[in-house]
Amino acid sequence: MSTHLPTADVQDPESHDRTARLRAALLAAAFTADGLLDLLGASAYAALARSETVPALRATRGDSPLETLVRLFLLQRPVELRRARTALPVAECLADGWLVQDGDEVRATVDVRPYGGPEGQDWWIVSDLGCAVGGAGGIRGVGDVDRSELVLGVGGASTTLAGITVRRPVTKALDLGTGSGIQALHAAQHATRVTGTDLNPRALRIAALTLALSGAGTADLREGSLFEPVAGETYDLIVSNPPFVISPRPADGARLTYRDGGMGGDDLCRTLVQQSAAHLNDGGYCQLLANWQHVAGEEWHERLRSWVPRGCDAWIVQREVQDITQYAELWLRDAGAHRAGAEAYAAQYDAWLDEFEARKTRAVGFGWITLRKSGSDSPSVTVEEWPHPVEQPLGEVVVRHFERRDYLRATDDAALLAGHFRLADEVVQEQVGLPGAEDPEHVVLRQNRGMRRATKVDTVGAGFAGVCDGSLPAGRILDAIAQLVGEDPVLLRDRTPASIRTLVEQGFLEPVAAGGPGAGVGVGD
Repeated sequence: MSTHLPTADVQDPESHDRTARLRAALLAAAFTADGLLDLLGASAYAALARSETVPALRATRGDSPLETLVRLFLLQRPVELRRARTALPVAECLADGWLVQDGDEVRATVDVRPYGGPEGQDWWIVSDLGCAVGGAGGIRGVGDVDRSELVLGVGGASTTLAGITVRRPVTKALDLGTGSGIQALHAAQHATRVTGTDLNPRALRIAALTLALSGAGTADLREGSLFEPVAGETYDLIVSNPPFVISPRPADGARLTYRDGGMGGDDLCRTLVQQSAAHLNDGGYCQLLANWQHVAGEEWHERLRSWVPRGCDAWIVQREVQDITQYAELWLRDAGAHRAGAEAYAAQYDAWLDEFEARKTRAVGFGWITLRKSGSDSPSVTVEEWPHPVEQPLGEVVVRHFERRDYLRATDDAALLAGHFRLADEVVQEQVGLPGAEDPEHVVLRQNRGMRRATKVDTVGAGFAGVCDGSLPAGRILDAIAQLVGEDPVLLRDRTPASIRTLVEQGFLEPVAAGGPGAGVGVGD
């Protein structure tokens, strides 16, 4: 099978027009995220996301244009030429390389996957055939493309990164390790200029297809590793879903570019984080996904703190931890090692465990890293574990996180007690205790949005949070509570600022201007 890729040159008016007609045909057939859900139903749609195709094959036995497109581009099955002509401008698709003909049938040369944008846009992500993400059988690939050069499509990692990315308007954005162009596509909606880089030249060509087919215009696509292609340049936003997998060097020297960074341990992620500061404008964000080692005799929190470059605030969230056997099995299966035979699989498994043993690695963490170039001499660095469900998108939650840290950094306890606060939206109180007990054992405040945090508070903390509507300063509220509970107001004022700081830090309370929510703009407004 040919390894060539389609062409879609937005600088060439004729090619641009042909791509536009292909996009119009996809829309006319409802080959969109919503259209797929309507056709396949929730069960088959979810199975397709796991790379299980049988339910989708059963749901596409008809001759409608949408069923034809699903078979061609998602299930990668040959389709009769006459059937394809009802769904696509076949002659143009053959000429531009989206399809190839074999007798009376045509087949797709790439995976084209509908993808819904954050504001309801209909986009399509292009990737190599057989490279749908999430299947239990691993990435297979189709044809004779060098396995090390395969370009993956949209998956859980890429959608997670897109969801946590700050979406404020910016002048320049960089998608480092662009792959199939998903992050560049998102960035093009709020950045004046977008640059995408990748070590794999096939990825740059596929990213250009994703952008063109989705009608997003052009990006400046450059080949190279890490920040080498953008030496000396700075950006307002840097995003990266890098090849973060911690793996041993293959015996044959070949590595999977889409996942293996080519550096030992977690050095690639560390290097990316440490070098990012030099490429950020003041106030700019760098956001990436990463893996990191849990090393014997070392606190993982401190390992990650040591990565943060000078002059940057950081918020690092560990979402998952796997022991080294789980981790090795996951990525061996991704590489298809389980299909190589029991003896070969065992040898590769041994090599992974040897690598971890040599590095004293006991487990591997996965999570999000966000840097903000603040220039502060006393940077705010938060490293936490939060494996619980969250509500995406979180871009504005990220912005407010750093705004609250700015506020707390600049506010001493006296100013804190003089400040005004309001309870964040959709925070509820839960009382936990034995049935029939006069008083609860403890009170929990819980967020129903964003990070969905929960925190225990005492009766003073619960009462304080419940009264905060922005109209009274914190000190006056505490004085009133002291009178109600019969406590010395001076002592209460002395011991409460730490609790208020915690509630602000975690987003339960938001500072506002004096006089309440309508009196001025506070953090997060």
